[in-house]
Amino acid sequence: MVKISPSLLSADFSCLKDSIEKIEGAEMLHLDVMDGHFVPNITFGPCVIKGIRNLTDMVFDAHLMISRPWEYVDDFVECGSDIITVHRESFTTIGSMENTLQAIKEAGARAGISINPGTPFEEVTDVLGYADLLLVMTVKPGFGGQSFMEEVVPKIKQASEYIRKNHPKIELSVDGGISPKTAPAVVRAGADILVAGSAIFKGDPAVNMLKLRRASEL
Repeated sequence: MVKISPSLLSADFSCLKDSIEKIEGAEMLHLDVMDGHFVPNITFGPCVIKGIRNLTDMVFDAHLMISRPWEYVDDFVECGSDIITVHRESFTTIGSMENTLQAIKEAGARAGISINPGTPFEEVTDVLGYADLLLVMTVKPGFGGQSFMEEVVPKIKQASEYIRKNHPKIELSVDGGISPKTAPAVVRAGADILVAGSAIFKGDPAVNMLKLRRASEL
């Protein structure tokens, strides 16, 4: 079964507790951390994650869209992140990324790799052995509510086929413009996890999450 990972960025921050309660039943909670440098937006950091950690048992995936993510691994583990996902584009060398992925695991979390729409899948094949999750972006990182980029679907399929053959324990997550309309193509391409923000939190989150789950089963 495909997992649903609501993106907290699209929730109502004036009542996060209520927003989280409305999505109970989701397997994961996606936490978009932006620093205003790696991407042109600023969101939240470890203090917010720590503040909501006791509200739910959902797996927390901290998606670090930040420069120098290796400097903050311990902070995001200590605040309650179960998975820490870092961007390939944050690193100048494969070796530095390997070191960061290893540091995440040594700190007690699972390690994720994310790639932007324009980044070829081949740029992460050498480090997938250090990862537990691969996140393929289907929008440009930095802002919610963007339109799904259909041209990325072949890359999702390519990644899925490679992972199934070489690293079958890795989960394949897709983030960006995911909705009941776009989910079927993403699932057919091989996604294990659907990250969705506006499609869940705009309106009734419980109803929207059910619609997305049903669409993922088509």
